[in-house]
Amino acid sequence: MGLKDTRYVSVEEMLATFLFIVGQNSRYIQAQDRFKRSRFSISTSFHTILKVLNALAPSYMAKPETTVPPKIRDSTRFYPYFKDCVGAIDGTHILAMISGKDSSSYRNRKGQLSQNVLAACNFDLEFIYVLSGWEGSAHDAKVLQDALTRNFNRLQVPEGKFYLVDCGYANHRNFLAPFRSTRYHLQDFKGQGKDPVNQNELFNHRHSSLRNVIERIFGIFKSRFLIFKSAPPFPYKTQAKLVLACVVLHNYLRKECRSDVFPEEVVVADDNESDVQEIGEDENMDDDVQNGTQEQQRVNANNWRANIAATMWTDAMHMGS
Repeated sequence: MGLKDTRYVSVEEMLATFLFIVGQNSRYIQAQDRFKRSRFSISTSFHTILKVLNALAPSYMAKPETTVPPKIRDSTRFYPYFKDCVGAIDGTHILAMISGKDSSSYRNRKGQLSQNVLAACNFDLEFIYVLSGWEGSAHDAKVLQDALTRNFNRLQVPEGKFYLVDCGYANHRNFLAPFRSTRYHLQDFKGQGKDPVNQNELFNHRHSSLRNVIERIFGIFKSRFLIFKSAPPFPYKTQAKLVLACVVLHNYLRKECRSDVFPEEVVVADDNESDVQEIGEDENMDDDVQNGTQEQQRVNANNWRANIAATMWTDAMHMGS
């Protein structure tokens, strides 16, 4: 990106300063003591790296796989039912520091000030897409609609592929949602006598097992970058840029430092999982009045999901599991 050492500060020290702040949730005054620099120097280094990482973001996002992901291909629980799935999508709330009369729109359902961050990831725990900056009160489906229609940084789903989503989104050919009013979360199936008892429950159980990757990546992300454990003390636009910058670092580490593993039992699932705001079956992903084409698309998507569930159940019965 053309970044060069200054007279007194090397590029490596600039990056180290940024990592010290986002990785340890350190304040400028702590960085001043650690690097023996002035507040101005620390701030300059931080914002220089922030700008560079945001510029690098498009080239560091993972590309959706064109072949069947190994996690699906190598499991009879998932293959061939989810063979065209490229990953999972969900929103997560990042605590935000907001002041002024507009703060109410950033208050989420838990009463906290936050930004609602939409993310898509693959099954190798890499981010494919991230959209930060939406108010905490925004519904996940509304953020997804923005991601699909915006002029810059638009989410594009490869032809014939789909993502797994939860009940916060409408079922769609590109976004496969679970059956509503049916057991879904993995903990609902734990314990004796809690195995799936029909095709919808079996579908939901396997869907949840596969979609859990998005909860896992959120858990890793927040465990790795401790600055998001509390509201970052920066202007809101900077807070939104911080998310994207740390996503770049996460993807870089996944590719270049694979020994940096977060054991599954250590990473706590993202706390949004149990707080899903369901979207009604008759709601669309935009605010327009439904027309015949949209309704037919919904019917087709629901039929497609039902056929997957029926085939999955038949195969499970034949296998005796």
